[in-house]
Amino acid sequence: MVNMRGFSFRSLAFMFFIVFLVWSASFDTCIARRGKHWRQSRSNPASLAKKKGKSHGKSHHQHHTGVPKPKAPPHKAPALPPPVPKEKAPKPKAPPHKAPAFPPPAPKEKAPKPSPPQKGSTTFNVLDFGAKGNGKSDDTKAFQAAWAAACKVAASTMIVPAEYAFLVGPISFSGPYCQADIVFQLDGTIIAPSNANAWGKGLFQWLEFTKLVGITIQGKGTIDGSGSVWWQDYPFEDPIDSESELIIPLNNTVQQHPPMPIRNELNGKMPGIKPTALRFYGSFNVTVTGITIQNSPQCHLKFDNCVGVVVHDMRVSSPGDSPNTDGIHLQNSKDVLIHSTDLACGDDCVSIQTGCTNVYIHNVNCGPGHGISIGGLGKDNTKACVSNITVRDIVMHGTMTGVRVKTWQGGSGSVQGVLFSNIQVSEVQLPIVIDQFYCDKSKCKNQTSAVALSGITYENIRGTYTVKPVHFACSDALPCMDVSLTTIELKPLQEQYHLYDPFCWQTFGELNTPTMPPISCLQIGKPSGNHPQRDYDAC
Repeated sequence: MVNMRGFSFRSLAFMFFIVFLVWSASFDTCIARRGKHWRQSRSNPASLAKKKGKSHGKSHHQHHTGVPKPKAPPHKAPALPPPVPKEKAPKPKAPPHKAPAFPPPAPKEKAPKPSPPQKGSTTFNVLDFGAKGNGKSDDTKAFQAAWAAACKVAASTMIVPAEYAFLVGPISFSGPYCQADIVFQLDGTIIAPSNANAWGKGLFQWLEFTKLVGITIQGKGTIDGSGSVWWQDYPFEDPIDSESELIIPLNNTVQQHPPMPIRNELNGKMPGIKPTALRFYGSFNVTVTGITIQNSPQCHLKFDNCVGVVVHDMRVSSPGDSPNTDGIHLQNSKDVLIHSTDLACGDDCVSIQTGCTNVYIHNVNCGPGHGISIGGLGKDNTKACVSNITVRDIVMHGTMTGVRVKTWQGGSGSVQGVLFSNIQVSEVQLPIVIDQFYCDKSKCKNQTSAVALSGITYENIRGTYTVKPVHFACSDALPCMDVSLTTIELKPLQEQYHLYDPFCWQTFGELNTPTMPPISCLQIGKPSGNHPQRDYDAC
């Protein structure tokens, strides 16, 4: 009986042990299944597994305290680290279906409104500086501000955008403290004020660029000088071209200039000093290309005291009767190249003044206008020096003169080394002119001193004329020397003016080929009483 009880006790103990093991395995499995929905820890998986192994024997105790240690199932994510004590542990929250990225992305900022370019910018649009571009609001200050910003940045670009018209008063885009190689990108239109009050007592220029290095104006835009409000008082106050005295209509009447009916906005008289539309002063490596300059009150494009000038593929446009509206004016400038350009104006298409040397002009269309001229030089007894000038491959239509040298009596200095080559003229009144008695008044005082002219070559000049083919009027005291003519073929075209034969006075040189018409008045060789050039004539 005793043995039986002992056997029964051991059997019951063994059975309870088996039941306990089964129950424990079932409990751990539930906990592990629940754990797969928990958030994974970012701790090292190997260290977590090591910690779990050490605490495995305490699972029964933890179950009774209410904070059991979960057991990670095989091939599942590593278990979380041991929980913090109950009094500090926060209540876990169920995560969303998709965990947020870590760290969360910053919210997108709204795009800033257009504003003046910040530090590091190289483009400066006048619209960003307050310009309206409606053709009526005064945009002068906006242009000044845009230039001030561009001036500080080397190789920057100031933008005048297309499809806008900007009313801009007199302004100077000036150095010398601006950075080099600035580009003025002109694709819109700049309009000059037609209100007399905007000009005060008058100015010599409207848009001026001074003391700059590597300045470029380019684009497809237009500079409009609103010149008609300035021309209305012509011919009462403006100088006249003395060559016009050689042009006599068949009915012997004096040429009349058509009235200028357009008045300015206030119906008031504009100042007597008329501005140049675009002027460069004291600058190096200047380029102007692509743009149009039209209706300037006076000269359209001027270069003073500049070195290294390139003008190409641009256009000047004003009526043929607009007074003193030279196309391109050069003064005290050297190393100048002008090509592939159309010039239509009321005065010289290109005017080459004192101080100019190394000027090369080719592939230019000229007309209407007064042709391409050197001078006038020596006005008011001044000294003039011009040398090494080449003008070739030019087409002229309907101009007053073709290629011309003009000087005032009483001047000094010299013009030497000039070539006029391959000039095609059509209905030009006076194709070839040297005039050392030039005068822009009704009467000028006779004086013996003059600017010395030598080494002037004309070759391959063909076409039609309407008044006189050649007019050489040189100084008695200093005759013109070394004037050379080759392949001159000019045919008369009788229209509305008296026709004249070639004229020469104190002009010495040579005829290299027969000319049409014959220029028999040219004196071959040198003057017998020729005296050496005086010191004050030397340049």
